Amino acid sequence: MNRAVIRYISGVVLSIEAILLLFPALTGLIYHEKAGWFYLITAVLCIACGFLLARRKPGSFVFYLKEGCIATAFSWIFMSIFGALPLWLSGEIPCYTDALFEIVSGFTTTGASILSDVEALSYCNLFWRSFTHWIGGMGVLVFLLAIIPLSGASSINLMRAESPGPSVGKLVPKLRYTARILYLIYLCMTIIQLVLLLAGGMSFFDAICTSFATAGTGGFGIKNDSLGSYSPYIQWVTAIFMLLFGINFNAFYLILFHKWKQAFKMEEVRAYILVIMASTGIIFLNILNVFYKTGDALRHSFFQVTSIISSTGFSTADFDQWPQVSRATLVLIMFIGACAGSTGGGIKVSRIIILVKAVFKELSSYIHPKIIKKIKIDGKPVEHEIVRSVNAYFITFIIVFSISVFIVTLEDKDLVTNFTAVVATLNNIGPGLGLAGPAQNFGHFSMLSKYILIFDMLAGRLELFPVLILFHPVVWKDFFSHKKKHKGRA
Repeated sequence: MNRAVIRYISGVVLSIEAILLLFPALTGLIYHEKAGWFYLITAVLCIACGFLLARRKPGSFVFYLKEGCIATAFSWIFMSIFGALPLWLSGEIPCYTDALFEIVSGFTTTGASILSDVEALSYCNLFWRSFTHWIGGMGVLVFLLAIIPLSGASSINLMRAESPGPSVGKLVPKLRYTARILYLIYLCMTIIQLVLLLAGGMSFFDAICTSFATAGTGGFGIKNDSLGSYSPYIQWVTAIFMLLFGINFNAFYLILFHKWKQAFKMEEVRAYILVIMASTGIIFLNILNVFYKTGDALRHSFFQVTSIISSTGFSTADFDQWPQVSRATLVLIMFIGACAGSTGGGIKVSRIIILVKAVFKELSSYIHPKIIKKIKIDGKPVEHEIVRSVNAYFITFIIVFSISVFIVTLEDKDLVTNFTAVVATLNNIGPGLGLAGPAQNFGHFSMLSKYILIFDMLAGRLELFPVLILFHPVVWKDFFSHKKKHKGRA
């Protein structure tokens, strides 16, 4: 095991976080808030720990998927541990577990909060919560790939461990340039939304926090009613961008190079749009004339569908009060999630497509035993390795989900609350239903449940396996045996 490269990557990530912590510190300086000093203190701690870990470069930057997963998991855990410190040190979230829950929810772009009064936070803490969404949306390791030269084979192992979806491909031959292109698209789309929100009369602070939370499909609001008190224009703009950030970024790359037909022929993107249209139609008809008039019903239904399926989690209404059909529809699309290669969460549309096609293939084999049929997406056959990984992912998802629900139910809350709390965190959605609904928060859960939900958020964002690999005894056996081997040689 190349432990040196794991140590080095973890150190560089902490150094990057130290630089990122300067932005909320600057926000505190602008608004004359004492809480800003805690970001500077944490930044110093990060840079010190980062320097200690990364001061010696590895002898070799070549590593495999195992090291890529471990480095990714460690990086996200370390980022969260340090990122929670300012919220805790400022006293605005007095319990460190709650601060950790909040910041893991931020980095994993979940948007589940333990806060009952968001507006009581200082500007720098509000900014940091939203900024963590933007950092975690595309992934800090994708950013690292754009600035640090690694061997090509090793780079793909790091990107596979962090990027959402059943497979990771290159937009251009060099993965480093792929990472840069992805971040450029991400940044440009964020700026466009920011400009449109400013044009709608939103203040700069509100607009930049909302843009960060939308781009990362996180959903941390800076108002107690999320986006409910903003104008219909603001809500429509945000809804459209939530939809866009849930689309595979490969489609935007194709559009940039005027390959419109290829972009719109992407089966996953078409299925994603179809699910949104169908879900919006069902909810619109279900709440029309019961809760809202035509215009409001269309806006709220479209907003909540795009918010939930993209895993953003913003709300314009308390959808927990909607009829059962609307609530059930929202819970179902929580599982589906956004496209692979987007900033959204969930199981991913591409995996659902592969699973459905695998079922039809199995049915065909029952009817025609001698038939040889390949699963295809976008007219191209899907490799058996990818189908196998999708099946393994789905089974693992069910196991993790079931165990999490069982443990959370030990504190005897109602089933709807417990079930949707796990759905919302494991799929990085944010709000659930019942006591975890959009008008509620996660602060009432026990310490045990909070740590289970923290695990779910990290596992959901990193596609389960990079986190689960840390529990495999062979990994640690390999780690310590390697260490003893070096001691013996010395």
